[in-house]
Amino acid sequence: MLKEAFRPLYFWLWEDSLGSVPIGFVQRAVVEQLQQMPPELRGDIVIDDSGSVGNIKLILGGSTVEDRSKFIEQVTQHWRKQQTFHILSTWRNEPWPIYDREGQLCLNVERSAAGLFGVNRYGVHMTAYVKNASSSHGIKIWVPKRAATKSNYPGMLDNTVAGGLMTGEDPFECIIREADEEASLPESVVRTLAKPVGTVSYIHITDKRAGGEAGLIYPEFQWVYDLELPDHVIPVPKDGEAESFTLCDIEAIQHNLALGRFKPNCALVMIDFFIRHGILNRENEVDLDEICRHLRRTLPFPGPRQTPQP
Repeated sequence: MLKEAFRPLYFWLWEDSLGSVPIGFVQRAVVEQLQQMPPELRGDIVIDDSGSVGNIKLILGGSTVEDRSKFIEQVTQHWRKQQTFHILSTWRNEPWPIYDREGQLCLNVERSAAGLFGVNRYGVHMTAYVKNASSSHGIKIWVPKRAATKSNYPGMLDNTVAGGLMTGEDPFECIIREADEEASLPESVVRTLAKPVGTVSYIHITDKRAGGEAGLIYPEFQWVYDLELPDHVIPVPKDGEAESFTLCDIEAIQHNLALGRFKPNCALVMIDFFIRHGILNRENEVDLDEICRHLRRTLPFPGPRQTPQP
């Protein structure tokens, strides 16, 4: 059995009527900072090192979502003011949801703090493309380059549109909002032509490119959309997230994927697009089934899920 001092990771346990359910990964450095906080700020902490995996319970105080959310915010705001964790310098004022095993909202946590608690994150990704008879596979794809000033993955390649899903936000409404903000795509076009094509799910462990501390664990669930654009509709940067959009053929995208130029989860969504459109298939990829399994991992914590994949 590992002693407490040597445990790198703990399960964050949530108590409900059926007992305890894990809702996040809490790293040792975070546990240590929780223990060092004034009791009136952090509440009670129960650490269990009796099993093969460590567990931590945070007694957040209050019986409502609002009370619990306020409590965890005072913890993260304290760390932000003390500059305890670099990731909190990217504070967004965006509440992200944490759910129990019945899919009910437990509490909200600030977006930039989600990785400190290793909770599920939710988002949307959309690939916009145009028909092009002279190109291989008959299409070209709009690929943005992330702004060099981005705090995470600056200058890397992205999906046409992507964004995080705030608490209570509908995925389709989110992709419409992000399409306007990031790519100047008219709502009428996106609402009419964007098609929901399934989901992807994975666990991402950050490195130095992500901004903030390396090694943060992000279980993520993404709603995915395709958008076939008419030739005259051209994505244009608007809010500074992207510095440019390029209409790329499939070979150029494959080349950039191989060189690791895509943001990691955007590479995953692009591969999902290739499979769905027959670009990647059993004739040219012997590991297709394994790739498909990795595109839709079973996440370790409860939360909303999409219908079965096509």
